[in-house]
Amino acid sequence: MPLTLLTIPCLSDNYAFLVHNDATGETALVDAPESEPILAALADRNWTLTDILLTHHHWDHVDGLGAIRNATGARVIGAAADAERLPPLDLAVTEGHTITVCGEAVHIFDVSGHTIGHIAFHFPDSSLAFTADSLMALGCGRLFEGTPAQMWESLQKLRALPAETLICSGHEYTASNAKFALSIDPNNTALIERVADITAKRAAGEFTVPSTLQLEQATNPFLRADANDMKAAIGMDTASDVEVFTEIRARKDNF
Repeated sequence: MPLTLLTIPCLSDNYAFLVHNDATGETALVDAPESEPILAALADRNWTLTDILLTHHHWDHVDGLGAIRNATGARVIGAAADAERLPPLDLAVTEGHTITVCGEAVHIFDVSGHTIGHIAFHFPDSSLAFTADSLMALGCGRLFEGTPAQMWESLQKLRALPAETLICSGHEYTASNAKFALSIDPNNTALIERVADITAKRAAGEFTVPSTLQLEQATNPFLRADANDMKAAIGMDTASDVEVFTEIRARKDNF
C-alpha cells in the first residue's frame, strides 16, 4: 500500500510534508519550517514521528526542527555534504544512497543549485519525490549558491523519474511562477489550461502543491530548456540547453 501523504502549510508560504505507513505506524516528516502546525497534525492523527528528512539548510526548512526533535525523538536525516550547516544529523546521506523510511526504500538525489548540498528524497513505491527548492511547481529555486549548469543537471535527474511521480516542493509559489511561465511560453496549451486551474484553486484557498511530474514536464519552463519550441519562444533556437536554462533563470530573477 502506498504511504499516506499529508501536506502542511507553514510560515507564510512554506510546505512541510508528513508520510505515514498505516501498517507499521511509522511517520516521516520532510522539512521543518516551524514546529506548531507539524506537531498539531501529528497529535490530531495520533501519528508517531519516527524520521525527519531535511532537504537543505535554509532557515525556513529547519527552524522548527529543535522543538519537533525534542518532542518526538525522531531520527534526523540530511546531506553529508551540508552537515556543517544543518542541525545535528543522526544519518548523513549522499547521492546514490538508498535508505529505508516508513518501511519503504528511499533514493537520495543530489540536486544542488539553489544551495550546494541540496538533496531530494524519492519514494518510488509510493510515487513521491520531495524536491523542496530544486524542482518546484512551475519553477525552480533561485540559484543562491550553485551555477545554472548544476541546476540544469539536477532538474534533468528529477525529470527522468516516472511521469506519475508526485513532486512535493517547498513553497506555494505556483501562481507567481505561472505568470512568468506564460510570459515566455504563451502558446503552450497545457500551460494555459494549468494556469486556469491554478487560478481557480488559489481563489478557493486550495493548495497547488504537490503536482505530477508529467504536468511539470509539459508546462514548467525550467524543465523545457532543451525543447525546440521553448528555444524558439525566447529567440534562442541555436543555443545550448544550458544557455537556454541560464536565460530563463535570469529572466525569472528579473521578472
